[in-house]
Amino acid sequence: MRFQWMLGAAAVALLGSPVLAQDKPGGQVAESFEREIKKTVKGDFLIALPKDYEKEATKKFPLLIFLHGAGERGSDLEMVKKHGPPKLITAGKELPFIVVSPQCPTNERWSVDVLNGMYKHVTKKYRVDKERVYLTGLSMGGFGTWEWAIDSPGKFAAIAPICGGGDPKKVAALKEMPVWVFHGGKDPVVPIKLSQDMVDALKAIGSEVKFTIYPEAGHDSWTETYDNPELFKWFLQYTRKAKEKDKGE
Repeated sequence: MRFQWMLGAAAVALLGSPVLAQDKPGGQVAESFEREIKKTVKGDFLIALPKDYEKEATKKFPLLIFLHGAGERGSDLEMVKKHGPPKLITAGKELPFIVVSPQCPTNERWSVDVLNGMYKHVTKKYRVDKERVYLTGLSMGGFGTWEWAIDSPGKFAAIAPICGGGDPKKVAALKEMPVWVFHGGKDPVVPIKLSQDMVDALKAIGSEVKFTIYPEAGHDSWTETYDNPELFKWFLQYTRKAKEKDKGE
């Protein structure tokens, strides 16, 4: 499925000191500017609807967004089915969510602008319960999960980053967010310290973050995680925090 969204900023305006540079030869003066920039974003994603979506024509459904790892980048959506919820759905598992799994282009990283555009497209087109939007991802998608949630905490009711990492200095945005982190104790690709640093930073500000370490697991800490139905039950416990809603639209 293709999506395209326009992102805009404020109207064009120039702000700054009335002192012009030519009025002060040899010196420097401060100026500021504000300018409208429009950006078109687009991308591909898989979507799976719950089995009763069509039967219950007025009901809104929780949304689960899955971000894949670096190995699934490209333009072939079949690659996205290798791991995580898309793999489970392909195998016949029924999940009680609208499941959206975007694909990141080759040699790129997850873009918050693109993901925000996709979110707007999906929540406008489908009957999404915006109080119950959940985000998870593995490896590169784990990094993307941290980044997007920190940027837009009001969109999500809970997140589950797997073998990822982020900037511990920015976790204050997630203080009230239910977070369940997963990592392999012997991960040779993404050091477990990257998850541990995020968890420690959250605990330092009073978050009740959960951290599951698989002591003998390497980089693949996602198969066991997504095979565990408790993760999906955990998501469904939560609705987004009321005070964050205005930031998430």
